[in-house]
Amino acid sequence: MEFLRTDETLDDLQLKGIHVIQKKHAFRFGVDAVLLANFVKVRKNAKVVDLCTGTGIIPFILAGKTAASNITGVEIQEEFVDMANRSIKYNNLEEKIRFINGDLKDIELIKRIDKVDIVTVNPPYKLQNSGLVSINDKEAIARHEICCTLEDVIIACRILLKNNGRIYMVHRPDRLADILCTMRKHRIEPKRIRMVHPSVNKAPNIVLIEGQRDGGAFLKWDTPLYVHTLDGGYTQEIKDMYNSDMI
Repeated sequence: MEFLRTDETLDDLQLKGIHVIQKKHAFRFGVDAVLLANFVKVRKNAKVVDLCTGTGIIPFILAGKTAASNITGVEIQEEFVDMANRSIKYNNLEEKIRFINGDLKDIELIKRIDKVDIVTVNPPYKLQNSGLVSINDKEAIARHEICCTLEDVIIACRILLKNNGRIYMVHRPDRLADILCTMRKHRIEPKRIRMVHPSVNKAPNIVLIEGQRDGGAFLKWDTPLYVHTLDGGYTQEIKDMYNSDMI
């Protein structure tokens, strides 16, 4: 099988030999996905769905780092799913990972997926009419609420989760009030929050959130996570998430 197209790269995750296929000059996974994959708590044999999966970076990291029994990625952009499926074959992970090309707003599609213990999601952060919209449609879809809103994401999570199942989301701190209110509206109780700061002297620019389907009211704040040290290098916690060759 020919794994790579001329405009693609095969990137080594430095994790059990796993590689992922990405575009050379289009949307590529960033630190957000890596932070989320390391924030998730996955028990042995857990079933996981990753919404807005893109080229599947979170499923591949979870496959390498956890004992999840199976992981399903859902992505609306067919081109991304094609790359993700080729990555599955390259890594011989057909027994553990699968990808679905579909719209998370398609309730019938979401209902056809087996209930799971965990849903992860790195959704579009920006409101549809806010900020500059990328001239590249694929990047616009990944970053702006064009194909789905925050509430669409939470509704899909509610349907997918087993009783007391967990959602893990990465987002932006300026949307935190919207996130918490929408989660509670759909009976997903916020349980844990961690703020991510570019460095110790800067305000957070990423938030990691864990919620529980029909959970009781109790919210825990984790210690802050700092990406860079004052001298501009990466903190030890970030280095531990990545292999040093990746950053």
